[in-house]
Amino acid sequence: SDNSSEWMIFDLAAMTIGAITVPIYSTNNAEQAGYIINDSGAKLILAGDQVQYDACLELVKKEESTLETIVVSKKAVWIKKEFSSFYLEDFIAKASPKTEFCKKEYEDIATLIYTSGTTGTPKGVMLTHGNFIKAFDAHFEFFKFKNFEEELSLAFLPLTHVFERSWSLLCLYGGARVYFLEDPKNIAKTLEEVKPTMMCAVPRFFQKIYAGVLEKAEESSSSKKKIFNWALKTGWETAELRRNEKPIPFGLKIKETLADLLVFSKIKEKMGGRLWFLPCGGASLSPEVTRFFESIGIHVTVGYGLTETTATLTLFPFTHFEHGTSGKPLPGVEIRIGENDEIQAKGNGIMKGYYNRPEETEKVFTQDGWFKTGDAGKIDSNGNLTITDRLKDLMKTSNGKYIAPQMIENLLTNNNFIQQIVLIAEGRQFVSALIVPNFEFLQDYLKKNNISFTNWEKIVQKDEIVGFYKEKIKDLQQHLSDFEKVKKFTLLPSEFEISSGEITPTLKVKRNIVLKKYADVIEKMY
Repeated sequence: SDNSSEWMIFDLAAMTIGAITVPIYSTNNAEQAGYIINDSGAKLILAGDQVQYDACLELVKKEESTLETIVVSKKAVWIKKEFSSFYLEDFIAKASPKTEFCKKEYEDIATLIYTSGTTGTPKGVMLTHGNFIKAFDAHFEFFKFKNFEEELSLAFLPLTHVFERSWSLLCLYGGARVYFLEDPKNIAKTLEEVKPTMMCAVPRFFQKIYAGVLEKAEESSSSKKKIFNWALKTGWETAELRRNEKPIPFGLKIKETLADLLVFSKIKEKMGGRLWFLPCGGASLSPEVTRFFESIGIHVTVGYGLTETTATLTLFPFTHFEHGTSGKPLPGVEIRIGENDEIQAKGNGIMKGYYNRPEETEKVFTQDGWFKTGDAGKIDSNGNLTITDRLKDLMKTSNGKYIAPQMIENLLTNNNFIQQIVLIAEGRQFVSALIVPNFEFLQDYLKKNNISFTNWEKIVQKDEIVGFYKEKIKDLQQHLSDFEKVKKFTLLPSEFEISSGEITPTLKVKRNIVLKKYADVIEKMY
């Protein structure tokens, strides 16, 4: 099922009576969904639209399937009642009125969340009721929100993912309202309609806005450009004083009000006009992007965590955070740096283990009980955590140089002309890349430069387009060391897809799948 109020109601109702919920991405194919259903032993499933119901119907017919009942949230879906299919409201009507709340202990399992798995087979992460409740309490202690019940959040990331689900549950736990967006492609229009005050998002959301604003400013008249740069400088000065809890001089306050009136309010209006607090997770976000949002008056709370840690381990507080880091640990969370600079954690949010996988569970814990994240990092003297890279993703060139691909990929996607990128360096003499252009922006570029459109296969091979990207990449990576720079690249004519297994439902690239699929293209670059 896609995001909906029914999704959340069903989830809460199941957990309240003591059942265990297992979210499945609406984009999962039948094989992926079937694996999760049978591995978890799920008996009842909530289906969203007709396509999702039909997929569930095929699964319930299979002899090996543990599924017994399909509940459908939309009346518009045509169902086959002989296969134990019910509309949600009919299912509720048939339920016993004597069903009571089940008193759950903190250690009882609330949910199994299957890791999206950029490598290997998905594993069911066992999160308990205590994991959620203690994590929520830690957030409220950390931020000390005022009038939280007046906040309004928009859920546009998949509720299946630990980040959006935990955030939406936290909002409800604190008394805020939550709106659910079924199709994330409608985010721009929905922001203006709903006008949320809070919302969790992934780095790409911020990168797109940042790059779009800068590009528009660059294309404007010289006078407008001067006003924009002045406003940004003013916003940055006040943001820095607030970050360090220093008083803002009266004159600077006046300038900030003017900057907001002339520039910032117009940017914020496109996001609904009321957003002030935006948790960000899933990957790293460049400091220039967080500085930009802080300057216009929106606090992007960069955080770090995993499914196995009930999302958040560390995050930006409202003040005294450091741009470019992943913030400080939540109350009740301990972080240490172990062997090979691996980040290890202890705390209330750490999972109970992987469902029916005792050997896999044992592998991710140290002998003294710390969870091994698989990420490399460092902690500064003020307690801020910086993620340096995924340990498994570190690449070593044939010259013996180590490359941290995520940092470079993140740098290059801070640009509206690059949608997706995969670096290649392992065992190679130099770094190369597969690049998926942002076709929407590239289309505009073609029109402005009178380049006739044929098809994307031909366009991405045109000398002027390749040359244009060469210049972009040269500018973006000028501060990198020579051995880290992308020396050659290939523009791809279409995006990496979830359906083909190239990316996970949370848009993380499955590097091994992509490298295998484009092996011939990669070899040509060397």
